[in-house]
Amino acid sequence: MKIKKYLLSILCFVSFITYAQRETTSFNENWKFARFGEMPDGSTKAEPKDIDEVAYDDAHWRILNLPHDWGIEGPFRADLPNQTGKLPWAGIGWYRKVFTATESDLSKKVFIEFDGAMSNTSVFVNGSYVGEWAYGYSSFRFEISRYLKQGNNTIAVRLNNKAASSRWYPGGGIYRNVRLVKTNPTHIAHWGTFVITPNVSNKEATVEITTEVVGDKKDVQVMHEIYTTGKNAVKVAEQKIPYYQPSNITISNPKLWDLENPNLYTLKTTLTKNGKILDVYNTTFGIRSIEYNANGFFLNGKKVRMNGVCQHHDLGPLGTAVNVRAMERQIEILKSFGVNAIRTSHNPPAPEFLEMCDKMGVLVQVEAFDVWGKKKVDNDYASLFGAWHEKDLITMVKRDRNHPSVVMWSTGNELIELREGNDAPLAAKLADIIRSVDTTRPTTFGNSRPEAATNGFQFTADVFGFNYKPHMYEEFRKENPNMPLYGSETASTISSRGEYFFPVNFDDKKQGNGGFFQVSSYDYSAPNWADIPEKDFEAEDKFPWLFGQFVWTGFDYIGEPTPYNKDKTNLLNFSDPKEKARMKAELAKMGKQIPPRSSYFGIVDLCGFPKDRYYLYQSKWKPELPMAHILPHWNWPERVGKVTPVLVYTSGDEAELFLNGKSLGRKKKGQYEYRLIWKDVVYQKGELKVVAYKNGKKWATEKVKTTGTANKVSLTADRTKIKADGQDLSFITVEIKDKKGQTVPRTHNVVNYTISGPGEIVAVGNGDTTSHESFQATTRKVFNGMALVVVKSKKGQTGKITVTATSKGLKTTKVNLTVEE
Repeated sequence: MKIKKYLLSILCFVSFITYAQRETTSFNENWKFARFGEMPDGSTKAEPKDIDEVAYDDAHWRILNLPHDWGIEGPFRADLPNQTGKLPWAGIGWYRKVFTATESDLSKKVFIEFDGAMSNTSVFVNGSYVGEWAYGYSSFRFEISRYLKQGNNTIAVRLNNKAASSRWYPGGGIYRNVRLVKTNPTHIAHWGTFVITPNVSNKEATVEITTEVVGDKKDVQVMHEIYTTGKNAVKVAEQKIPYYQPSNITISNPKLWDLENPNLYTLKTTLTKNGKILDVYNTTFGIRSIEYNANGFFLNGKKVRMNGVCQHHDLGPLGTAVNVRAMERQIEILKSFGVNAIRTSHNPPAPEFLEMCDKMGVLVQVEAFDVWGKKKVDNDYASLFGAWHEKDLITMVKRDRNHPSVVMWSTGNELIELREGNDAPLAAKLADIIRSVDTTRPTTFGNSRPEAATNGFQFTADVFGFNYKPHMYEEFRKENPNMPLYGSETASTISSRGEYFFPVNFDDKKQGNGGFFQVSSYDYSAPNWADIPEKDFEAEDKFPWLFGQFVWTGFDYIGEPTPYNKDKTNLLNFSDPKEKARMKAELAKMGKQIPPRSSYFGIVDLCGFPKDRYYLYQSKWKPELPMAHILPHWNWPERVGKVTPVLVYTSGDEAELFLNGKSLGRKKKGQYEYRLIWKDVVYQKGELKVVAYKNGKKWATEKVKTTGTANKVSLTADRTKIKADGQDLSFITVEIKDKKGQTVPRTHNVVNYTISGPGEIVAVGNGDTTSHESFQATTRKVFNGMALVVVKSKKGQTGKITVTATSKGLKTTKVNLTVEE
């Protein structure tokens, strides 16, 4: 015990020295903001001159804290594209901030670091141009030392978020964190340590460290100290060497990083010269080995199948502004149905996202671009590719290469270049750029073109990924027997949570698309390039060498509301003539109704509420979990006496279905069958019950009942205690329930919310892709019985928060939260 206390004292002293030598402070608070060019309401406002100058009058500008997404503030507009979410994210935005530099600061190196800004960022200090960075998903920094003066200084940041620059909602503004970093002239470079673990076993591991130093390097030495993480950190190794010499440290009985036990270590690198400490730099890493071969993917020598999803970067109703708790909640929900891998489609993520994956044990494929030099939309990355791709790739890899969760680098997605073998050398060049910075992980890309499997592109990736081509896996394997293979993008099944349409056509991928832009949740609908989840499950079961898949998508996201992606004519793309006629009639009634603004692809909806598919994936990806799920809900008064098919998703291998106590038969899954179907159930109100079996033994039961009428609003917080840091969140699920406490599934009541205490309502949502109610409001309709309220703490304020929900004709409900230090 005395030894541990002594070590903690040393750590505290080292931390003090760190702040004396390298000072890193958040630069998020008290910015002034204004928009120009195209305004949120569609009008135009001229951009004044000299906004970068110190003397510019910004007294009337809005004051806010970062991270900030100006697009999510709305309003939704009918004239904006469905594809990118019908929100006003395009335009020019300026941010200004006054900060103080001391006399001692003028002898230091001072940097401004941006984790990401959307987009085409230009930075000015005291009226002088400092630098620019175009790609909205890259992290970057500029040295501002020579522009500073003692006393007050003014920084101005201009963003030019061009319209038609994305195929989904990109957000707008300085939407990730910003820091001010001060160092000695001689210091460890930005992302200047690189930690690899070339030899790993349970008994012993080698940690190899390289360090990049900037400034006067003569006689400079580094001390590397490795500690366990957590409250009771313990030093496990140290080594002192010249800065230019790679460090090799052996750790006995290491705690390995894996999916079940994501153990982490902290490397403390101290830079010294003649006994004087110049810099101290901390790096978090994990000890683990990865290997891809003809038989699959191996983590620490153990074969692991990647149960992956693709994720865009928005946080649903919160928009794109980074929030650690919101990202943590997304990962928690993904893991709850068996996800162990995430593809960051189609761009580098926020660094905090990877930190969460490190801590929570999730594998990550970090992806660089959606396009290379050939464009998909007018102002996308293709216009930047020539000048920026090398800088952006190197930035991505340098920033993220110490994360144990990162196991693949992707150079891009569904590139138009894949059509022509003449462009294969470009793919090889991009892979070489990545290898110039990191050779410990394979390179890949998302391939949607059959010809790219044979035209030379197959040789430019270390591991080959097919988008929506499970039928090509076997042939590709025969031609490339040693190439690791996976589904880089799969399924793209579409559905609306809680929506079911009849009759159910089990053989038509466009069956059951309903009125008012909804899609049936029977989970048989998919675009023409895609399919239902079973196709990929079957491929995985047939081919044990397939190392995994990444489903499109884990969460719904803002923008790209396929099949209603472009305009109303998509509504008429139905195979059933009666359905088409009905839709034409509904269109005539809609008039100027705004089409959808978010996707249907998610396994969970935009609020994080599970769709039926959640349970299908859970049944496959968590086979050890006893579970059964019945769909649809059982509130169909208009269908009394009519056929209403019932589906069961279960991790068991057979099940028996009962309606009001009467058996409707026992069914067993056949080979490559993943759902049980009772097609001829005739609806009568009451109770559906399923009893699932596994290996002949009772495994799980589930019930669905016809509910009573709506009686009250229910509020359930995911966390009733949050921190007083001004960032922590509580996600409150809103449900409309009957007298027995059952959620009434076909309700759309308007609910009003009030809050008291040290918190604020920062977002509301309901998972309805067609809703154009503001995300930043205190009222919201529920969608099929559910909605979401997000509450954020106020910085430095503790106490009790009370959220109250009221709805006409229903009992009022409150939920209490506690805000703590």
